[in-house]
Order: sequence, then C-alpha cells, then structure tokens
Amino acid sequence: MLTAKDAEFYRENGYVTVPGIIPPEMVEDLRGAADAAIARMNAHKVETNKLWGGEWLSKDERGAQVVDAIHDPHFHDAAFFRLVAHRPFIDALVALLGPNVQLHHSKLLAKPAAKGGGFPMHQDYPYFPHERHTMLACSIYLDDADEENGCIRVVPGTHKLGPMACDPGGYYLPPKDYPVAEGVPCNSKAGDAVIFNYLTVHGSEPNRSPRPRRNILIQARDPEDLPTNEHHQSRGQGMMLAGINPIPVPARWDEKKPAAAKA
Repeated sequence: MLTAKDAEFYRENGYVTVPGIIPPEMVEDLRGAADAAIARMNAHKVETNKLWGGEWLSKDERGAQVVDAIHDPHFHDAAFFRLVAHRPFIDALVALLGPNVQLHHSKLLAKPAAKGGGFPMHQDYPYFPHERHTMLACSIYLDDADEENGCIRVVPGTHKLGPMACDPGGYYLPPKDYPVAEGVPCNSKAGDAVIFNYLTVHGSEPNRSPRPRRNILIQARDPEDLPTNEHHQSRGQGMMLAGINPIPVPARWDEKKPAAAKA
C-alpha cells in the first residue's frame, strides 16, 4: 500500500517502487498465462519479438537480442483482466492520480534468459502525449528483477524537465548523453511494481542472466487529461479502473471525444 510519503517521493522523483502489489499465487498464475500467450501467438505465426528499432544497437547486437511483447494482454487471457481489477494495484494508482483512474493500454514484456533485449533511455511521452502529463506506467514484475537480468533503470527527477528532444533514429534519447548503465536500477522481487511518470527517463539493459525477466506494463491517466494526438489507440483504452469519467463517453470508442470542461 502506498503511503503519503511514497506519493511525495513519486512527485519529487518521478517514480516509486511498491513491494508486493500482487501476491505469489497471482504471480504464478500470470507467469503461466504470459508464457502460454506468447506460445499461442508464435504457433499462429504472429511475431512477438518487438525489439526497438533505431541505431542504438549494431546489426550484430540486434540479431542476438529478443524482447517478446503482446499489447493488451487482457484480451488474450482473463488472468490479465484480474490483474487490472486487483484492488491493491488500483489503490496505488488512486494514491498517485486521484479518485478517477482510466486505463490507456497494457503490455506483456518478456526478456528471455541470456538473450533478452534491452531498451534505450527514453520518455514514454512521444508515443502518447497528453495535455497535463498525468500519464504513468505501472510495471509489475513476474520475476525477481536485478541488474543482471535487465531491471528497469530510471533517472530520478527528469519528469520535471518536460518533453525532451529525441535521437534522430527514433523515440529515444541520445545514447551517448543518456547511457542506460547510468540509470538508477529498480531492483525488485516478483510481485513488486515500479510506477513512473511518462516523462521520467527510463530504460533497461539486456538480460545476461540464465533467468527470464517478465513484466506487465499498465499505463493509466486521469480521464480529464486529454491526448494531444490520437496516434496511440488500443482496444482497452478508456476503461475506468477507479471512479468515474467526468467527460461524456462517445457511443463508439473511435468517435471523437468531447473536450474536457475548463475551470
């Protein structure tokens, strides 16, 4: 459970770690669901390797790394829906966002043992910019995560800098200026969560260990914080995780939404 002190740490540093946000039995259930979902996708010839593009990796490095990813996994297995409805998870988001919390999207990410790929330092902002920057990510580990198997690394306080210039090669920061190894490692146990603002600079190194590193990433926002473009859409987008949506909801998810009321 997040305390007032934890919420203050988040506001000051742009991230916070939440121990034991899901219990061991849910962790085990989600591990099985994650592995099975990836296996089903691959059995149906759907590519799950979503290693980032760009020039931050050499051709040889890219060929040696894999990151399995599935967007909106709650459409693949009910275990993931139970996660987004899990009370301690929702309570943590309410403590940071207020009483109204809206789902933006979710992802399953899996770094296989010994070859799991990393992510360059970046902000999530360029992918789905919003007016008030309430968007946050909750990364829930399904495995113990440390520096050896590629845990999340953050640069505390960077959420206060606003949107930053990306490398010409993609939506990430210049690797020479923001090396992943210099980020603060968020070492955590299976069942723990790392929550960070979408402006907080973060990334991760490859998984060089004999252990997998799987996590579920859930992005959420205040429903009155409207996107400045509609580039990123998902089937689960707009579902209320807590409270109400003060803005009238269109009859269809892809219709234009009315503007938020101005104070």
